[in-house]
Amino acid sequence: MAGATLAASLLLAVTGCEEEGGDGPKEGAAAVIAPGKPGEKSRTLSPEQAAKERPDDSPNTADQTYVRNMVEHHRQALEMSALAPERASAEGVRRVAERISAAQRPEIGAMEKWLGLHPAPTPGSATPGSATGGTATGGHDHGAMPGMATRAQLDELAAARGPEFDRLFLRLMITHHEGALKMAGEALAGGNNVAVEEMANEVVATQSAEIHRMRAMG
Repeated sequence: MAGATLAASLLLAVTGCEEEGGDGPKEGAAAVIAPGKPGEKSRTLSPEQAAKERPDDSPNTADQTYVRNMVEHHRQALEMSALAPERASAEGVRRVAERISAAQRPEIGAMEKWLGLHPAPTPGSATPGSATGGTATGGHDHGAMPGMATRAQLDELAAARGPEFDRLFLRLMITHHEGALKMAGEALAGGNNVAVEEMANEVVATQSAEIHRMRAMG
């Protein structure tokens, strides 16, 4: 998502002080400073000019698919974590489950808000900025998402107690997190929206740390 770098470089200035040779606004007008490349001068732009130069970060198919699928992915993690308080024997397992719930519940809220702001296009319509050759946004199979536990595995986890629960929980949740990292990597490689990039980076940072923690416990 190279567009995020350029978008972040458009910094608001307090006054309309213009660099020599820049395309600045009229005296007294608000200005936007666009830093130049290494060795180049920065430019002072009017808000209108800055808006025109701002990269288009319209959500594409990869963004839509990632956010929609990750909501379901997170929900399964919450379902698994909710079993820990009454079934886990290791305090460390209960703490991991608490951290997962505390992190992923608000992430679901943020992703659902994003989906409300960026509804998926109707079948047959093009998504602005969509990557060529992408898969359709509809008809996806949540069970085919990386790392998702099967219904049988979830039933086995719910039936387990003590050390057996701890072992199953860690194994299933490590696999679940590894799937989330794969999904986030695909979004970072193929997506176009800055907000989705930030969400995917947060998943990578948080869940990578949790994988290391869970492996150390196993």
